[in-house]
Amino acid sequence: MSETDTIVAGANSDGQLTRVFPDGLQQPLEDTTDWAALCAMTDEEVLARALADPDAQPSTPEQISSMRRVPLVKTLRRRLGVTQEEFALRFQIPVGTLRDWEQRRCEPDQPARAYLMAIAGDPEGVQRALAKAPAMPLDV
Repeated sequence: MSETDTIVAGANSDGQLTRVFPDGLQQPLEDTTDWAALCAMTDEEVLARALADPDAQPSTPEQISSMRRVPLVKTLRRRLGVTQEEFALRFQIPVGTLRDWEQRRCEPDQPARAYLMAIAGDPEGVQRALAKAPAMPLDV
């Protein structure tokens, strides 16, 4: 893997970090942190250790300005391992709207963000609720 390769990572509902592959498959990432030793360190010791690690250097302002934030909906969809069309159908979101969110042509409004948070927290529960909900007339 070269320096320019990007690893997409996510967290399972139990907090386990996973590597998410383009096909949606996930592989648990090993946690090698000695949490007891870290908790015993002062903030100054933690900062000094981080700065001494060449792989943990702070980002420069130039690096930060060139970073691209991954939209929540795209990360969520990848974590669920579904296509845009499957996600849109499963959660009753117009596929064009989903694409606009993922491509950052527009941002989800507050109710949509709340809905996405509900999906992230319990995708199967949201699907069950949608399956049980009666069809709503369009003029409500």
